[in-house]
Amino acid sequence: MIIRLLLHWLLTAVSVTLIAKFLPGVRVTTFGTALMVAAVYGILHLLLFNILAIIAFIPRFLTFGLFDLVINAFLLFLTDKLIADFKIDNFGITLVTAVLLTILNAIWHWILF
Repeated sequence: MIIRLLLHWLLTAVSVTLIAKFLPGVRVTTFGTALMVAAVYGILHLLLFNILAIIAFIPRFLTFGLFDLVINAFLLFLTDKLIADFKIDNFGITLVTAVLLTILNAIWHWILF
């Protein structure tokens, strides 16, 4: 269980690094920063996602769950504000980053778990 959590954390950091490398508007200074981004984003997701999902029940229902991407983008926005060496230019780039992060994490999960 701990190994799986650490592997998920590491792969999320790899995903953040890859996204920052290929997506203009996303900046991560070091891999250590990417590890911090993965940790903070994971903690925010754990603490806030379910609360925000309940609050946003109607948009989630009307969009068949696609509004979850907006919630993830908001959590990335909060992560951007909390970590000095992690910057995302605007909310549009944040939304694209959230989509790519979700896709990459799903691929990692499909391959390894």
